[in-house]
Amino acid sequence: MTQPDLRPAIVQDADSGRVLMLAWMDGEAERRTRESGEAWFWSRSRQEYWRKGATSGNTLAVEELRDDCDGDALLVRVRPAGPACHTGSLSCFAPPLWRVISERAAERPDGSYTAELLDGGVGACAQKVGEEAVELVRAALSEPDERVVEEAADLVYHLYVLLASRGVDVAAVEDELARRVR
Repeated sequence: MTQPDLRPAIVQDADSGRVLMLAWMDGEAERRTRESGEAWFWSRSRQEYWRKGATSGNTLAVEELRDDCDGDALLVRVRPAGPACHTGSLSCFAPPLWRVISERAAERPDGSYTAELLDGGVGACAQKVGEEAVELVRAALSEPDERVVEEAADLVYHLYVLLASRGVDVAAVEDELARRVR
C-alpha cells in the first residue's frame, strides 16, 4: 500500500483543552473517524490505518473534526477513555521526566533507581519526598542558588515518583494548578 496524502491531526481533549497527541490522517482515516465516532489514523511506521485504542482499549471518542484555515491540518477534539500516549501518560506531550518515570513504572528495569523507589511502595516514596523537601529548605536558607536548584530538582523528581506510585498522572497536578490561576 502506498502512503496516502497525509495531514497532521492535532488531538485535543474536548474538556480540558490539553493537546494529547499528534497523528496523521488522510481522507480515508477521516471518513472512518466520522463514520465510527472514534479516532482513526494512518500509521507511517506500519503503513496501515489504525483505530486508536484497538489494542490498548484507550480509545478516543471524537466530538469534533475541524480543518485549519488553510485546510492542511486537522483539529480532532476528543473524549479520551484512558491515556493517549503509549507510555501511559495522558498526553504524548507530558514533561520528559514524567515520560521516563512512567516508562520505568511500567517496565521496572533492573538497576533503575526509579524502579527501586517504586518497588518500595507509596510509603517509601512519600518518605523520600519529605527528606528531599527538608534538604531543599536547608539549601534555600543557607546555600548558593546552584544548590537550591539541585535540591529543587531532587524534590520534583521524587514528587513525580510519588505520583507514579499512586497511579496519579502529573497532568492532574497541572490541571489543578491551571484551575487555581483562573
